[in-house]
Amino acid sequence: MGIIVKQSVKGTIYVYLGVLLGFITTAILLPRIYTTTEVGLLKIIVTYSTLLAQFGTLGINGATIRLFPFFRTDDKKHHGFLPLALAVGLIGFLISAILLLIFKPVLVEMSMEKSTLLVEYINYLIVLVFFQLFFSILDIYYSALMNSVHGTYLREVFQRMLIILMIGLYYFNMLSFHQFVIAYIFAISVPTVYILYTLIKEGHFNLHFEISFLNKNLLRSIGAVSLFSILNGFSVIMIQNVDLIMVNKMIGLDAAGIYAICFFFGIVVSLPARSIYKIANVTAAEAWKNDDRKTLRDIYEKSCLTLFVIGSYLFLGVWLNIDNIMKIIGPDYLSGKWVIFFIGLGCLMDMATGANSSLMGTSKYYKVQSYLLLALVVLLVALNLLLIPRFGLTGAAAGSAVSLGFLNLMRYLFLYFKYDLQPYNIRFFYIILIGAFAYFLSHAIPENFHYILDLVIRSTVFSLVFLFSVYFFRISSDLNQVADNFMKKLKIIR
Repeated sequence: MGIIVKQSVKGTIYVYLGVLLGFITTAILLPRIYTTTEVGLLKIIVTYSTLLAQFGTLGINGATIRLFPFFRTDDKKHHGFLPLALAVGLIGFLISAILLLIFKPVLVEMSMEKSTLLVEYINYLIVLVFFQLFFSILDIYYSALMNSVHGTYLREVFQRMLIILMIGLYYFNMLSFHQFVIAYIFAISVPTVYILYTLIKEGHFNLHFEISFLNKNLLRSIGAVSLFSILNGFSVIMIQNVDLIMVNKMIGLDAAGIYAICFFFGIVVSLPARSIYKIANVTAAEAWKNDDRKTLRDIYEKSCLTLFVIGSYLFLGVWLNIDNIMKIIGPDYLSGKWVIFFIGLGCLMDMATGANSSLMGTSKYYKVQSYLLLALVVLLVALNLLLIPRFGLTGAAAGSAVSLGFLNLMRYLFLYFKYDLQPYNIRFFYIILIGAFAYFLSHAIPENFHYILDLVIRSTVFSLVFLFSVYFFRISSDLNQVADNFMKKLKIIR
């Protein structure tokens, strides 16, 4: 767990910086500067391009995670794996571009009635698809080289700083809205160029291709893993975005804008997990290759405990301040209040089950994960069709929470019965008690005259009670180690 702890700490710092920047963007700037329809446009074009980009990888990212240990060499050439991945990505991009051209009339027709603004910018999707696709490939490759932090910085911090800059230019009338959309796309695209430059600078970008290394068994493995990774990756992206797409289709771009803003506050709960999952994928793949069951058990148990602590802290902290949050983002977004609750709850359930997806996805039973994800997409679409007409935005969020709960229950049962992996102990009950005590103590504080001051006071009391209790009772050795190292740097302790 050493490399996981080290890189996840750095990654989490970047994630939290990204959360701060995302809060500035999503909670303060977007709701005050743009209409809900314009916000919906920005979110939906990223959603569509993400779906196409995920398909366009043709599953090579899954093959990178699971099979790169067999290619790794000390000379940084890795038997020509990078040019293989890039070639697959180029083919996938061409296929995605063709699919976009074929289905463009369908997207236009779907958007004409309730999302007319989207029609004007459909052609820009192809640029986003290209850059998101190749960022994904290069980021996963860089993570396979045991550096999962750089891509996190580029996505969570650097990209959001650029977006804030572009919003500022628009606010001061230096850009029209049309020019801003182009600048927004530019900001999302730049990290791809940056990570490519980094790989070249560090000597990891080598286009020498060793075709002789690809024997029949290895090619068969790459093909099989990639095939199911297409299904796996596409299903994950669908799970993350299908509710926004269906809200846009069934209610309109205005509602999609509200949903997207409120969705951010719910998804904040799971953001710290990203850095842990990225390095856990690589470490788990190595452990499966060496049949190192101790490391696998260690990854599972510690990731569940650590992420449940972090997830509980963030979920309770967000819901404790829900009324203050709604005042911050404005009255136009009140209909999304319970979106925040259900999306946050779903993310908390996902955090509580740790790196289960990493363990399943890198095992020889990776196909089972793909089947579960496909079943989840079907369940999510069915629930949305049932709940959105009746409960609107709240119905979409509730469907997402139920679906995530089902997925993680199935993953837990599979790992338990197939590998006898069971990560839970009495400490999880202690976390629930600590969280409940800190929440109700902070909730009992009388409401302050100003919502910002109220948010600061409640959050401070909650944080002190929750974090001190977790540290004092030594709930997580990893978190205590991080806290001790931090206090030693500040010379609070020796």
